Amino acid sequence: MSKRKILIVDDQINALKVLMAILADEGYEVSKATSGTEALSILRKEEKIDAVLADLKMPGMDGMDFFRSVKEMRGSIPFIIMTAYGTVKSAVQALKEGVTNYLIKPLDFDELIIMLDKSIREREMATELEQLRKKMDEGKTFHQIIGHSQKMREIFEMVMTVGPTDASILIHGETGTGKELLARAIHAESQRRDENLVCINSAALTESLLEAELFGYIKGAFTGASSNRKGRLETADRGTLFLDEIGHMSLRLQSKLLRFVQEMVFEPVGSTDSRSVDVRLIAATNLDLQEEIKAGRFLSDLLYRIEVISIRVPSLRERRDDIPLLVEHYLRKYAERYKKRVNSVSASAMDILSAYAWPGNIRELKNCMARAVILSKGQTLQPEDFSDKAAAGEGAAAEPRGLHSLELPENGIRLRDMEIELVRKTLLQCRGNKSLTAQSLGISRKALYEKMERYGIT
Repeated sequence: MSKRKILIVDDQINALKVLMAILADEGYEVSKATSGTEALSILRKEEKIDAVLADLKMPGMDGMDFFRSVKEMRGSIPFIIMTAYGTVKSAVQALKEGVTNYLIKPLDFDELIIMLDKSIREREMATELEQLRKKMDEGKTFHQIIGHSQKMREIFEMVMTVGPTDASILIHGETGTGKELLARAIHAESQRRDENLVCINSAALTESLLEAELFGYIKGAFTGASSNRKGRLETADRGTLFLDEIGHMSLRLQSKLLRFVQEMVFEPVGSTDSRSVDVRLIAATNLDLQEEIKAGRFLSDLLYRIEVISIRVPSLRERRDDIPLLVEHYLRKYAERYKKRVNSVSASAMDILSAYAWPGNIRELKNCMARAVILSKGQTLQPEDFSDKAAAGEGAAAEPRGLHSLELPENGIRLRDMEIELVRKTLLQCRGNKSLTAQSLGISRKALYEKMERYGIT
């Protein structure tokens, strides 16, 4: 991971040296200039400058004139003004013109590090969301399924492979992961795409209603059956039938469905006449059907028939890379629906959303974004707009984040070696920033330096 690069502009040589030493020690790559003119020359030559730190009062081109030139040249690059106490009024005016933030001299170096990191992360987040917005504007979604993580790309490839066949497919996944949307994508990739996709939820109906809905019935089959009615199977003829939550179907109906899957014939409720249809079957479940078979609640023969191809949809916590893309999508969707001016999510708010476990998966995320947009008071959603998710994340913090993914050698590992590895990986994750590394490890900067010196970590 490349280091972040800071351009420092100050006509005071000693101040420049101190700032350069501190920022270099925090893992930043630093360029320096003693005037606005020299700094502009550096900006023209060096494309990768992540933030600018400039004094307000400088001879010749002052800090604000320099800022206006930078804004014209580089747009919204993070720009922090350093000012003496007596010129705070000028600094506040600078904020109105678009300066990211200001620091009062003599500088609080801890505040400087935090402010720089926050400003750069906000810019990186805005850039990433803009790229995601362009992807969506260019239609780079897969049959309305939003995702660019490795797990989702693998699923999209699988759908494109098995979609054109007539093989029966069983989709596994937690509630709210988008199993029906995936079934629609499979149908859209199939040779039956111009025919009906008929959906029915096995968990939403009683046994008798589900049987009547699925197989249809004839007049007089039961009280209230005043005429013949086609079932979903007949409606799906030459198309696709999607049976959601098939694990909740009774054993009697499973037996009846098994006969249909084997022979492609069935009898409507109340009839003895068999009917034949040509249907592709896609089923979905949030249950472990092997466990259901062991418990005597699901027919093994039916599972073998419907699970020619198995696709597992990952939970949202297993595809966290997709959370910013989903957040951006639902932000735009609900802002337009509810006529709200909100158009972005702050980096700190996105951190909360990315860290949350999302037990309700995408369905929960949709509701969360709708509520946040409706109740929003500004153009940018902040951490307080997701206070319930932040509280839940803090509650889950009892288990240290990331420890569940550590792999231990069979013969074990010495505590000293594990600590060295943890410090090294955290430094890498924090781009060499010592303050953030210490904060992530829950220790002081002094303690971090002592560990680095003791273990020879550079």
